[in-house]
Amino acid sequence: MFSPQAIGYATTPYTATKQIPKGPGAKHDAEGVLEILPEFELGLTDIEGFSHLFVVWAFDRSEGFELLGTPPIDDRPHGVFATRSPRRPSPIALTVVELLRRDGGKLHVRGVDMLSGTPILDLKPYLSSIPPEQLRRGWLDEAEARRRK
Repeated sequence: MFSPQAIGYATTPYTATKQIPKGPGAKHDAEGVLEILPEFELGLTDIEGFSHLFVVWAFDRSEGFELLGTPPIDDRPHGVFATRSPRRPSPIALTVVELLRRDGGKLHVRGVDMLSGTPILDLKPYLSSIPPEQLRRGWLDEAEARRRK
């Protein structure tokens, strides 16, 4: 059995999920701090050289899950694994943030979309070798096209 361990906690401007921007065109430019616990601070060595980070975190306040649901930005149901819904069998989330600066165990970032106090499970430098023209956005492209009509 896998038991995730928090390496730190997020401090963000959000105290309720309704405050977090969602849907097409949502701007995720809020700043926050990822406070890494002292016993893991050594693992931040050389992180300052990266402009962006993947943040793996837990939907710690989400209860239960739905395998099929209708996201707020579409009127059609989609499988949970084709959405960013917090109601998941394993309530794990992934966000890309811009690293602004590091102060010891505190990473000041832009682009947070989690509630304040959220457990951080892991950090990884953002790296992508996939050219933008090869990326597909699935049902999101279709939903955005319907909204523009």
